[in-house]
Amino acid sequence: MGLGDYALVIGTLIGLIILFQPRLIKWDKWRATVTPLASIIGSGFLVSGPILAHTSGRWAFAAMFGLCLIGYIYGSVIRHNIIHVEPLIAKNPSKKTLILERFSEFSLVLAYFISIAFYLNLFSAFALRGINITDEIWIKTLTSVVLITLGLLGVFKGLNMLEKIEEYSVGFKLSVILGLCVAIFVVSVADFKAGDFAWPELAHTMGKEELQILLGLIILVQGFETSRYLGHAYDAKTRVKTMRWSQWISTVIYVVFILLSTRYFTGELPVTGGETAIIDLLMPVGILIAPLLIAAAMASQLSAAVADMNGSGGLLKESLGQKFDLRWGYAISTIAALAVIWSSDIFQIITLASKAFILYYGLQSLQAVLAIIGGHSKVNLLRLITYSAGIVLAIIVLIFAIPAGV
Repeated sequence: MGLGDYALVIGTLIGLIILFQPRLIKWDKWRATVTPLASIIGSGFLVSGPILAHTSGRWAFAAMFGLCLIGYIYGSVIRHNIIHVEPLIAKNPSKKTLILERFSEFSLVLAYFISIAFYLNLFSAFALRGINITDEIWIKTLTSVVLITLGLLGVFKGLNMLEKIEEYSVGFKLSVILGLCVAIFVVSVADFKAGDFAWPELAHTMGKEELQILLGLIILVQGFETSRYLGHAYDAKTRVKTMRWSQWISTVIYVVFILLSTRYFTGELPVTGGETAIIDLLMPVGILIAPLLIAAAMASQLSAAVADMNGSGGLLKESLGQKFDLRWGYAISTIAALAVIWSSDIFQIITLASKAFILYYGLQSLQAVLAIIGGHSKVNLLRLITYSAGIVLAIIVLIFAIPAGV
């Protein structure tokens, strides 16, 4: 074990001690923050580095900040709708408002179908990476087995038994990220003092293709919208405040992690095993990088997939009426995710998921604009312009976004 390994272990242990404090775990505002935070950084920290290095070179951290800024704009849309549209829907909504909300919910269900495939693909890729298997067919096969198992559990037993995974996986994942940042920082400082610190050249010109790939990476900052659907547990004020916290925290984590990792970037995406490329990039930091990343990835991706399967089933039930059997929701989610898994590679799935989520954000932006114009919320010219721009951006992403590695 080297310096990086000791720093990684110490940083991770510090994170575990802090995040598993009983008082913190029981604090309602922290619990309300963790749910969207877990979704935002659920898979992004695993795949963002290699992809952003490929599209943006040494300016990957700036690209990540730009994505977080876009996410924050759409977060503002969701927060506006929590305060102004939710009460309208609960009382006496117009037919236009109700129809738009239903379309939004169905678009989110579609996004959940794709994200389930994405999360479980990463789960399988990192699990198989532990035994040095990177073949796409094996990854898809294991993903299908896990997905079908979850689907059958949902249909016959329900997924409540697996929901507890998220409570522990979030703290573990955040602790590992803290450990990684500490390890990279410590190793970088040591290399700098030894005169062995080198910043990669990564000569890179941002062109049309790179911009289109960046447009298809919205899923890296997706997840804040989960606060919108926690109304059964938290009031509107708490959800708005904690959604902001989750986006602020995730932005700091992402930008710092990408900036610290930049010196290990190569700028190239591997032909196979692109899902787990972060392991190869960071291996110079320490030999414990691989096992810790694999463990964190498997725990976080399984819990995220379970959460989205529950979310899609719940939204289908809410949209189609109480007579809709939740078990059918699990079955539909399983079939849809299987179709995505076997028809797309990981980079195509990322772009598909981004487009599905951006459709939801675009519809919610339209809902917010109509609420402002209709006098259901205070007229604010800056918000009106920003939310209108959100609609335009959503259309641009839907039309022009392309997968990495094309």
